[in-house]
Amino acid sequence: MNLQARSLQRVAIIALLFGAVAYAAEPLPKQDVFIDPAAGGGFCVHSLFQSNMVLQRSKPIVVWGWSTPGDKITVTFAGNAATATAEKDHSWRATLPAMDASSEPATMSIQGPDGTVALENVLIGDVWVLGGQSNMERPLTAVENGELEIAAAHFPNIRILTVPKIFGPELRKNFPRADQSGGSGSLAGDWQVCSPETVPGLSAIGYVMARRIHMVTGVPIGVINTSRGGTTVEAWTPEARLRKIDAPEAKEMLAKWDEQIAAYDPKADLQKQVDKYEAKVAELKEKKKAIPADMKPPTVPSPGPAYSHRPPGNCYASVIAPIAGFPVKGVIFHQGYNNCFDGVHGARMYRAVFPEMIRGWRDAFNDADLPFGILSQCTAGKVQDRNDFLAHIGDIGARIREAQYQTFLEFYKAGDKNIGFVSTYDLRRSSYHPGLKIPAGERIARWALATQYGMEEAFRWLPPILKEMKAQDGAIVLSFDQSVAPVSDGSDMEGFAIAGADMKFQPATTTYAVISKDSRGREKQDQTTLVLKSPLVPNPVHFRYAWARSPMGNVQVARGSDIPLATQRSDHWTNGDLLKALTGQDAEDPLTLSRGEKRQLDAALAQEDRRRLAAEAKAILEQQQQP
Repeated sequence: MNLQARSLQRVAIIALLFGAVAYAAEPLPKQDVFIDPAAGGGFCVHSLFQSNMVLQRSKPIVVWGWSTPGDKITVTFAGNAATATAEKDHSWRATLPAMDASSEPATMSIQGPDGTVALENVLIGDVWVLGGQSNMERPLTAVENGELEIAAAHFPNIRILTVPKIFGPELRKNFPRADQSGGSGSLAGDWQVCSPETVPGLSAIGYVMARRIHMVTGVPIGVINTSRGGTTVEAWTPEARLRKIDAPEAKEMLAKWDEQIAAYDPKADLQKQVDKYEAKVAELKEKKKAIPADMKPPTVPSPGPAYSHRPPGNCYASVIAPIAGFPVKGVIFHQGYNNCFDGVHGARMYRAVFPEMIRGWRDAFNDADLPFGILSQCTAGKVQDRNDFLAHIGDIGARIREAQYQTFLEFYKAGDKNIGFVSTYDLRRSSYHPGLKIPAGERIARWALATQYGMEEAFRWLPPILKEMKAQDGAIVLSFDQSVAPVSDGSDMEGFAIAGADMKFQPATTTYAVISKDSRGREKQDQTTLVLKSPLVPNPVHFRYAWARSPMGNVQVARGSDIPLATQRSDHWTNGDLLKALTGQDAEDPLTLSRGEKRQLDAALAQEDRRRLAAEAKAILEQQQQP
């Protein structure tokens, strides 16, 4: 189904669902102006422009809204004025000259045909957009030491805006204010001054980043939170851009969604609801129980699959499109969990889509060089150890992290000076919402300060990048662009695995390359070069690092940093390839194993763990028996 046909179908669904949208998981706005501003009539200022907001410094200040065609609108701010005329589509747009940062509260006046709107306590500074799913959305109230951050959040020059999450396929032009969304007291939709009363529900990662940047630079910071739990990378990508991606995995993903949306029958859905209601009524009558007064027969169908946060393009259309065109400093993005459910196929789709998502957001904010900081997917579950090392390497989470890191490298190696990356896999907790969010916020703040605030000499952020891999003398030798070392807790370097052509991975002993020895036999080592070996892999050809959902990896930039080496590998083997190598069985779909095939692979990997443990135990016994 092409984009035009899909749009027409959605129009039909909207007509059938008139009045039904109030039953969505999150309430739709009460005023049509937020779906189609031109339909509202009269003078209207976009909801971005409010008292307490932060405007982006050093970029032209663009203010817009809607009014009756031909109306004149004048915007006045800080001694500057600009006039705009409402166009045939009701839109108007006024542009004021760029300004330097200012912590002095100012008032913006927007004069329309029916009077003047006054926006008070407006600052000029840097505006950062937060994107991703629940681990970006995770509030300060739900993270370790969040209560300390909340109690100390006396930063009146940090301002917070959360965009209301109202999902559908149409490209929204605006969003509702807090008192217009029909919500239950949420502050979503309104700019708030940072204080212990307003920050508890804010993204912990986003707040910590904003707080660090503000404390270091003194510049007012605006934070626009767009994150939403349970979302995928394709949902955050403009649908029109998705449909231009040539990768077969992306095409298949779109085809599945098109089929699902096309198959939705509002009448059948309503009948299903009615049948369920009648069955419940019959059950209550049979049990001689009263029917609750608020239990009413359904009269409208559900919104259907097109109206949620899951379909391709919906998060972009509903949350990013409404703020598109607003000048901002940059974006940070933390996502990945919900793309782990479609095997290697899904990871390949992620790799094809993620770069286009970044380009789509840069287009949305009219800045091809917009700073974009990537936080890799976080951990979940038991930490990998040597006893069950291989049992974890089939997890797709590592492949999503690999796709994120390779996307970063694609931009970085092409000369992009505004792309950023930090790993979070070492911030481990068993929950898939690990509570160690404050260190993640500080890491991405270091990237921002180093690259966007001229502090590259003060703050390191760049992870070690592999320059060369070669197999020699029964080992894999890796050369990096900077020195690496284990976390300084007395442990050896760990987290690497190597395999021969038989695809049988084993954890590797990792040491530095030896450059020379002096007369006393003391070694001079090269800390940029690692040598990986295993007695069970005599002729290794490939390596993997931090290859698990919650990996052992402890290698980072040397000399007291906490900049982890990113999840990566040299092979291109799928889990289907490993299944064939270890069991002799061909997978029905090499890219997405069935549950039974996954169990077989896990069992074969566990057997390889036992083979290694037995060999290590035998070696210890033999050593003890020596005279």
